[in-house]
Amino acid sequence: MKETVNVNIGSQAFTMDEDAYGALRTYLDDIASRLPEGDTETLDDIERGMAEIFRERISSPMLVVTLAMVREAMSRMGRPSDFGESRAASAEEQSREPQRAKLYRSRTNRSIAGVCGGIAAFIGADATVLRLLTLVMILLGGLSIWVYVILWIVIPEEPVKRPSGGNNRL
Repeated sequence: MKETVNVNIGSQAFTMDEDAYGALRTYLDDIASRLPEGDTETLDDIERGMAEIFRERISSPMLVVTLAMVREAMSRMGRPSDFGESRAASAEEQSREPQRAKLYRSRTNRSIAGVCGGIAAFIGADATVLRLLTLVMILLGGLSIWVYVILWIVIPEEPVKRPSGGNNRL
């Protein structure tokens, strides 16, 4: 004996066995992950197409949609990869690409102008150590104060980070 689930697909009510529901949910979630964010219209069209295929096979509302029917409908609708590349996969590829570091004056890690904090972030060093090294070099004459002022003018300030306000949906 199998459990059944009542679902709405394309604004039509169906009774599905649990296996069929799981397969259909996985299929539709995979397609949704490949569509542009916020594109609900295409997914609604796909659901309506699935509902039409199920209605062709089911003569009575009392019949249950089986896993075989879901697999047939999925083969008629196409593979999820036909709808594009998964956003999760493309995000992983983008995160794997090496990010080229940019030199900025720090907005948060600064004593005077953020030059040492920015350089420290750029080279991956401790800003306090770099500040002390710069101070010692200025005091011992190995570095002119003018070099610091020129770097202050030439190195752009770090851009303001704004929180993203995108819509999050499943």
